[in-house]
Amino acid sequence: MSIIPPSTADTAIEWPGRDMFIKSQYHSHPHPRSQFTRSGSESGSSSSQSQHEDPTLTTPAMSQAGSDCLIGGQPSPSYPLYRSLDDMKISSHSDNYNADALGLGMEMGTRTRTGAKRLVIDTNFSNDKESEDEDEIPPEFRFTAAGPPPAAFGSSSSLSSSPSFRSDASLPGRIGDFQTDNLLNAPQPRNPHNANINNPILMRYHDESVAPLNLVHTHQHSHANVHAQVERCSTPIYSHPAAGWNLFGNGLGGWDRESWARRKVAFVTGITGQDGSYLAELLLSKGYTVHGLIRRSSSFNTSRLQHLWRDRHSKEPNKLYLHYGDLTDSANLVGVIAKTQPSEVYNLAAQSHVKVSFEMAEYTGDVDGIGTLRLLEAIRTCGLEKLTKFYQASTSELYGKVKTTPQNEDTPFHPRSPYGVAKLYAYWMTVNYREAYGMFASNGILFNHESPRRGRTFVSRKITRAVAEIYLGKQDCMWMGNLDAKRDWGHARDYVEGMWRMLQHDKADDFVLATGETHTVRSLITLSFSVLSIPLQWVGHGLEEHALRLDTSPPRVVVRIDPRYFRPAEVDLLLGDPSKAESELGWKRSVDWEDLVRDMVESDVRSAKGLVEDHN
Repeated sequence: MSIIPPSTADTAIEWPGRDMFIKSQYHSHPHPRSQFTRSGSESGSSSSQSQHEDPTLTTPAMSQAGSDCLIGGQPSPSYPLYRSLDDMKISSHSDNYNADALGLGMEMGTRTRTGAKRLVIDTNFSNDKESEDEDEIPPEFRFTAAGPPPAAFGSSSSLSSSPSFRSDASLPGRIGDFQTDNLLNAPQPRNPHNANINNPILMRYHDESVAPLNLVHTHQHSHANVHAQVERCSTPIYSHPAAGWNLFGNGLGGWDRESWARRKVAFVTGITGQDGSYLAELLLSKGYTVHGLIRRSSSFNTSRLQHLWRDRHSKEPNKLYLHYGDLTDSANLVGVIAKTQPSEVYNLAAQSHVKVSFEMAEYTGDVDGIGTLRLLEAIRTCGLEKLTKFYQASTSELYGKVKTTPQNEDTPFHPRSPYGVAKLYAYWMTVNYREAYGMFASNGILFNHESPRRGRTFVSRKITRAVAEIYLGKQDCMWMGNLDAKRDWGHARDYVEGMWRMLQHDKADDFVLATGETHTVRSLITLSFSVLSIPLQWVGHGLEEHALRLDTSPPRVVVRIDPRYFRPAEVDLLLGDPSKAESELGWKRSVDWEDLVRDMVESDVRSAKGLVEDHN
């Protein structure tokens, strides 16, 4: 049992925290330094201790511990402490002490008598005695920090008449989330003069939904030469260097969404993909600092970003930073969000291959669906839900078995693949966080968008690469699936501008980005060959359909059907209506269908010739 010597005044001691109860016990302590007079001097006689009864404070598991507790048949030892705890700050005003201990997670108090006082912390936490002990606690001692002590406790004539349990607004009520452990409640840097607008000081943000935060008490006592401090808190927040030292003047450290956005710090998941690389280009051109999330790989997976990277030794400043992580790792996402403090988050990462999603349905759901939830929750956990804008990359695969044509923001969803279903979960989770927490969270329902940076396993790039290699004599024939599927194809460069425009809009909303045109897979193949002046003739029907190359003698078959490429559930037609985005965002595609296909085919010819390195 450890005995903490009393303070130097006859006052109440309070400790911020949770469920505690007070139990009076009477002990003798032989060491002369354990007794102090009201004036703060040491008592010259240990006999003064026996003249007074000392109230003590114990934890719930030790109601029968103390001098009555036996360890191995012997009384539990007492361990005297001859100095106050280092993390206990005591400041005197009137007749009371206010002692705050950071991170202890409990609330303690002592009632004063005439004489010395001690805090007693017992070290015996026997599990087999706990339930029995709690039954033996007198009812008048069973109360917690959630409310005042029973009236019977305050009516004892042997206790001091001064109120020992005060309703102190400086102590927030109990906080019910997981972030109230000692580690997260560690003090944070509090010097506002070293703040940088792109890297604000990390502060702590009290959850106002749990208990109101009142800092008035920290300014009432002019003799306290300290800044205001929030000792109990739940989520981090960031202090605005120009907001003075009123930490929570508007609940967000002086920041609002507009001033936070002016920092121009973007966090992009899926930055190594087609859309991510184009978006990084766009954001860097607009003066953003861009942070990207990449997965660990034994091979280089950043080839699409090579032209954007600046070596750290270069004279030109580098504003592109990459962080290892994954949407399946919640702790990692929280850490990266807390580190980068983004003003805009673009969630582009996904297992985005529709055919593969049938073979990896669980993984697709974990990354595309739950991964979005993890990222949204990471933003909220870091206290940024009122500041950071969030973009979710939704997809036209949500419409699946379409109900109406063309499809717009009000068209009902009917996904036809695990990929589409996972993206539907992410779509509605984004809407839910927007409505539940007031987040600026927008969905971009993007129809098919392609480019030379498209992965070679996607049908559009598979076609243009095969055409280039057939043209160069490196390949004889390409094998395809459903030739009649109709898609609305646009250029990815146009679509990432639409993503950015959504987060610059005055309110969060959901938008369709599309061209308003639809083309079959068959027409994409025909147009790709025509870019290289290779005429085709389609022959046959169903699985026997094939394409003949007419510029050879005799004509050669260059396209055949393989039923293994058919989807278990096909999406036959997708055609988007972008009128809402055009009217509200001012967005309009700039690359038409023919120019898109030409760009892809010519790029693949250069790559297949070895004139340029293929990064895709």
